[in-house]
Amino acid sequence: MDALRDALGSADPLPPAPALPPIPAPPARVYTPRPEKSAFAAQAARHTTALVGIGHVGTRYATDVVLQFQAELAVAHAAVGAELPDGWAEHNGFVGVRSRVTSHREFLLRPDLGRRLDEASLETVRTRCTRNPDVQVIVADGLSAVACTQTGKALHDAVVRACAARGLSTGTPIAARFARVWLEDEIGQEVGAKVAMILLGERPGLGTGDGLSAYVVYGPKIGNTDGERNMISNIHARGIVPDDAAVRLAALAAAMIDQKCSGVTLDLGRLGEVAGGRGYRAPQVRQRLVEHDR
Repeated sequence: MDALRDALGSADPLPPAPALPPIPAPPARVYTPRPEKSAFAAQAARHTTALVGIGHVGTRYATDVVLQFQAELAVAHAAVGAELPDGWAEHNGFVGVRSRVTSHREFLLRPDLGRRLDEASLETVRTRCTRNPDVQVIVADGLSAVACTQTGKALHDAVVRACAARGLSTGTPIAARFARVWLEDEIGQEVGAKVAMILLGERPGLGTGDGLSAYVVYGPKIGNTDGERNMISNIHARGIVPDDAAVRLAALAAAMIDQKCSGVTLDLGRLGEVAGGRGYRAPQVRQRLVEHDR
C-alpha cells in the first residue's frame, strides 16, 4: 500500500494555500428594527382606513403588517361565507323573499340564479306588496349577510324617512335572501315602482366585511343593464354613515323621477346641493385586529 501511495504521488507535499483577502465582520443589524415609513404616507394614512404608508423592513412587510393583513382577509372570507339567518326578514318587519338559488354554495357559483325570484317569492310579491310606489326599497344579503344584518334595517328606515321628506312614497319593506343586484328589476317591475333601490351587502374588502352598497334604477324591468343604474357604496359606520347615504339616495331617486331616466343618461349636475354630508372627515384610525409582540 505504501508503494502504491508513493506511485500515485500522495507522498508529495501539498501546495501552499493562496492568500485570501480579509473578510469584514458582519454588521450588527442588516435592517432597521422597525418599518421604514414616509412622513407623508404616515400623515395620509390618518385620513383613510386603506393600507397606506405601512412601510417595510428591508425588502418585505413588517411582521405585524402581515398578521394584520391575514386577519383582515379572514374577516372578508367570513363575511362572504355568512348567511342571512332564517326568519330575519319577518323579525325585522320585512316581507321575506328569496332568489332561485337553493344553497349558499350555489349562490356563489351561479350569479344568474340570484337575479330572479323563485316561484313562491314571486307570488308573495304579487299578493302582499303595495302597488305603484314611487320607490321600492329592498334590503338584501348580497355578498355580505353580515352587512345586511348589522346595517340593513337602519339604512332602510333612513331611506324611507328621507324619501318621505321629499314627498316620495315607498313600497312594502322587502328583504331578499341569496340576492344579486339585478333582483331589484323583477321586484320593481312586479310592484310597478317608478324607482327600485336595492341595499345589499357589497363584496368585502380588507377589514370591511360590513359594508352595504345601494343600487338605484329608474323604470325597473327585467333586462336592465348596469349602465342604467346608479350606486353608492361603502355604506357603514367607518364609511358613508346610513343617515348621510339615505339623504343622497333619496335625492338620487327624486332626480330619476324628475328626469325619467337613470344610469349614464342621468344628469347628476341637476341634483343640486344635497344636505346631510359631514364635511371634512376627522382622521381615521384603522382597527387593529391583531397585536404583535416585538
